[in-house]
Amino acid sequence: MAINEDKNAQASPFAVRKLSWQGFKITLDLLKYLRPYRVTFFIGLIFLALSTATSLAFPKLVGSIIEVIEGKSKYTINQITLFLFLVLICQSVFSYFRIYLFTKVSELAMTNIRSDVFSKIITLPISFLEQRRVGELTSRITSDVSQLQGLLSFTLAEIFRQIATLVVGIGILFYTSWKLTLFMLATFPVLVIASVFFGRHMRRLSRKAQDELAAANVVVEETLQSVNVVKAFTNEPLEIDRYKTILRRVVDLSLYAATFRGGFVSFIIFALFGGIVGVIWYGAALVQSGEFGLSDLFTFILYTTFIGASISGMGDLYAQINKVIGASERIFEILEETPELTVEEAKNAQPGRMTGEVTYQNVHFSYPSRADLPVLRGISFHINAGEKIALVGYSGAGKSTIIQLLMRFYDHLSGEILIDGKPLSAFGISELRKNIAIVPQEVMLFGGTIYENIAYGKPEATREEIIDAAKRAHALEFIDTFPEKFETVVGERGIKLSGGQRQRVAIARAILKNPKILILDEATSSLDAESEKLVQIALDELMQNRTTIVIAHRLATIRKVDMIYVIREGRIAESGTHQELTVLDNGLYANLIKLQFETAESN
Repeated sequence: MAINEDKNAQASPFAVRKLSWQGFKITLDLLKYLRPYRVTFFIGLIFLALSTATSLAFPKLVGSIIEVIEGKSKYTINQITLFLFLVLICQSVFSYFRIYLFTKVSELAMTNIRSDVFSKIITLPISFLEQRRVGELTSRITSDVSQLQGLLSFTLAEIFRQIATLVVGIGILFYTSWKLTLFMLATFPVLVIASVFFGRHMRRLSRKAQDELAAANVVVEETLQSVNVVKAFTNEPLEIDRYKTILRRVVDLSLYAATFRGGFVSFIIFALFGGIVGVIWYGAALVQSGEFGLSDLFTFILYTTFIGASISGMGDLYAQINKVIGASERIFEILEETPELTVEEAKNAQPGRMTGEVTYQNVHFSYPSRADLPVLRGISFHINAGEKIALVGYSGAGKSTIIQLLMRFYDHLSGEILIDGKPLSAFGISELRKNIAIVPQEVMLFGGTIYENIAYGKPEATREEIIDAAKRAHALEFIDTFPEKFETVVGERGIKLSGGQRQRVAIARAILKNPKILILDEATSSLDAESEKLVQIALDELMQNRTTIVIAHRLATIRKVDMIYVIREGRIAESGTHQELTVLDNGLYANLIKLQFETAESN
C-alpha cells in the first residue's frame, strides 16, 4: 500500500499550472454561479459601499474634533462625538448585512458548484475515474471549492473595499494637500512592488501546500478503504508514518510561508510607519509655514494609515486570488470533461423492452491505459434470451472484461456486441444498465440501513416490494433476527454483516431491480459451505427466466448452466456443457476440474 507521494504528485493529472490569463478567465467563468443570486449580491455591494463610506468618514470626523479644540469649528465636541457614534452604529449595521448577504450568496453558489462537480464526477466514464485517485477527486470538491468560496464571501468584498479606500482616500488627501499627498505617494511604489513579489511567492507556497494536503487525503482514503488489509498485516504504524510524513511536509511549507510572511509584514510595518513618520515630518513643516492646519494634518495622517493598510493588504489579496485561480483551474478540469451521460438522461431513462438475447461477434479490446496489451482477441458467442452461460478460465483471461464491455464501462475496439440483435450503441447507457443487474464477489454496501441498501436496486419501490425481494433472496431469515430488522445499519461497506448476509442483500437488490440480464461475478467463491448453500438457493430464485452470465472459479457451482465458455488469453478455447467438457482429453476445463479436486483433497 505504500506509495511514493512525491512521484505521484508530479504525475498527478491535477498538477498545478502556471498562472495565466486562461486561468483568470476560468475563474470568471465559474463566477456565472453568482447569476441566480445577482440581486442579493448587488444589495451586498451596496452595503459594502455604505460600510466603506462610513469607515472613510471616521478620520474626517476625528479631524473635526481637533478643529473644535483649535476653535475653528461651529460644532461642539459633544455634537461631533455623538455624530461619530451614529456613524459607528451605521457602519456596524452595514457591515452585518454585508457579511450576511455575501455569505448567503457564497454558500448558495458553492452548493451549486459542489453539486455540479459531484454530478460531473459520477457521470464520467469508468476509464476516467480509474486514472484518478479518490483522494484527488475528493480534494476537488472540498478544498478547491472552499478556496473559491473564500473569493465570494471575503476576497471580492475586500478587493472592492481596498480599491474604494485607495481611490476615495487619495482623492481626499489631494483635496487636503496635494504637496503632502505626492510626498506620501512617493513611498508607495516600494510597498506595491514588495506586495506583488510576496503574492507570487505565496502563490507557489500555497499551491505546494494544497498538493501535499491532497496527497494526505489520498493516504486517508486508501487506508480507510482498505482498513481490513491494514489491520491484517498489522501495518497501522506504517500508515501512520505515511500520513505523518506528508503532514510534516505541510508543516514545513507552512512554517516557511510563515517565516516569509512574517518578514514581509515586518517590512510593511517598517515601511508604513516610516512613511507616516515622514508624512508627520513634512506635514509639520507645512503646518508651521501656515499652508494648512493641525486638524488637516491629523486627518491626513489617519487617511494615510487607512491607505497604507489597504496597500499592505494587497499582497494577501493577490495571494488569495492566485490560490483561487489555481483551484478554479482544477475544478474546471473536472467540469470540462465529457460525461458518458447527462444527469437529465439518467433521470428520464426507462428500462425499455428487452428480451435479453446477447451476441458477441469477433470482439477485440485493450484497456486505454494498456493499449499495447490486447485483453480480448476475437471473442464470439451467442446467448438466447433466458439462457444461462458460464465464463471460466484462469485469472487475467478476460472474463470480467467481457462483462465490463456488455455494461459499457468501456467501449470495444472492433467487432460487435448485440442485444436483441441491436448494437449496444443503439441503447442509451442508462437504458442498457437498467436492464442489467450484477451480484459481485465483493459486495459493496452503503453505510446506511439494510432497507436503504435493498431499495438501491429500485429507489421508487414500495416497502412491500422491498420486503418481498428480501424474502425471495432468503434475507428475511437473518434480517428478522436483528432488533432493528430492516432499519439495521450495515456500517461502512457493510462491515457489520457477514459475507453471506451481504451477498443476500445484494441478491435482494438485484431481484428488486428485476433485470433482463443477470451477471454473477464469483458470487459464492468467498463463502463458507453453509453460507454458499443459502446464497445458491437465493441465486436460483434470482436466475429464473433471466439471461444469466456466471463468472466462476468454483466449477461445481456451474454444472447446471446451458453452456460453458472456457477463456484463455482473450480467446474462447473451449465451449460446451459440463458433461461435454469434462470428457475432453487434456482439455483446459477438465484440467481446471482436476486441479480444484486435487486442491480440495489436499485441504
